[in-house]
Order: sequence, then structure tokens, then C-alpha cells
Amino acid sequence: MKALVMKFVQDKKLSGGVTSGDKIAQPFQKFLFNEARGEEFMVFSALDGTLRVDSFLHKAMNGYAELWSFVEKLLLLSHGQATVERGFSINKEVEMCNMNEDTVVSQRLICDYVRMCGGVVKVPLTKELLNECATSRNRYRIFLEDERKKKEKAKQMNKRKGAENELEQLRKKRTTILTVCDTLEKEADSLAEKAENTAGTKMAELITKSNSMRKRCKDKRGELMDLDHEIEKRVAELRYMS
Repeated sequence: MKALVMKFVQDKKLSGGVTSGDKIAQPFQKFLFNEARGEEFMVFSALDGTLRVDSFLHKAMNGYAELWSFVEKLLLLSHGQATVERGFSINKEVEMCNMNEDTVVSQRLICDYVRMCGGVVKVPLTKELLNECATSRNRYRIFLEDERKKKEKAKQMNKRKGAENELEQLRKKRTTILTVCDTLEKEADSLAEKAENTAGTKMAELITKSNSMRKRCKDKRGELMDLDHEIEKRVAELRYMS
């Protein structure tokens, strides 16, 4: 750690110079003596896929702000492309048509663990491993059932959302028709009042227009009743969906 800190200081990649380096090196020794001897470090493995190295160290270095800031920079450093390119080659070997992302990750974890052990025949057949293999089929069935339920739930939610949107459109249409009815009724009343104060051809023309508007209003009222029945039907369907 001291060598890394000094390299950062020499390359002027560490603000504060030597003083900042001391603030990193000293807490690191304290961290190694205390936290790093805990049970979490003993059982942690980057290959099990449950917790990433950066997440694990971030949690473990809680209270060591400057040390974590430096370690975070180290984790971001490139270590060359050979490992990455080799990983692509392994992915190509394990990939199959229509393979799920989780399956690819699991296959890679298995390949990495086998390589770490030195080959397939050197993988230790522990009790935990045998239990995992024995229950794998059952857990796979449970996984498929959970996925089926998720898809069914998503389908129901989309169906309900569609029904809610249709109901909202019907309610907007009802509001529009109701406004039209009120407007036609007021105009018909206004024309009828004007007809009372006129005579002859003009009166007949106004009465005809008034009656025409009342007929249109009556038709709209009928359309409004049909729309109310449709809204009640959609509300009942939504109630059934819930």
C-alpha cells in the first residue's frame, strides 16, 4: 500500500501530497489489524456472485473515507486487456441460442471456479455443493413458476391499465357530449324566446331552428344514456379485475 501511495504522490495523482499519503497508509494499517480480521473477510469470495468486490470493500471501509477514496481509484485502474479478451472467448464457448443473461453469468462463475481449482477433477465435492446439485431441479421449477406468475401479473396489469385508459376516454367523451347538450338546449331556448317577439316568416324560421336544436339535443341525450351504460359496464369490469 505504501508503494502505491508513493507512486500516486510522485505522479501528482493524489491531492495533498505526502500528507494525504500518510492519511491513507496509517488508516490502512489500522484497517488490516481490525476490520480485515473479521469473519466477513474470511468467508468472502468474489466467485460466488452474491456481492461485488467494490460493494464489499465500500461497506467494510465505512468510517475510512480517505482510504476508501484511494481504494476506489485503485479498483478503477486498468490491468490490461488480456483478461477481458479471455473472458470474451469463454463467453463465446458457453453461450447458446436464446440464453438468458443470468444463465451466462452463472456459466461464467462455474468456469472461473473450475479454472481456479485447477480443472474439473480437482473441484472439491463438498456437502454444500452436492446439496445444491440435488435441489437444483426443484429450484429451477420454482423459478419457472415465479417467472410465469410475474408474466401473468404483468399481463393483468397491462389489461387493467388499458381498461382504465378506455374508461378515462369514455368519461371525457361524456363530459364533451354533456357540454354540447347544454349548449344546444340554451341556444334552442334563446331562439324560442326570440320567436315569441317576432311574427310571420321570421318567427317560423326561428321556431324551426329551435326545434332542430332540441332534436339534436334529444339525440345527444340518448347517446349520453348509452355512454353511461357503457361506463357502468367498464367500471364493473375494473372492479372484477381488482
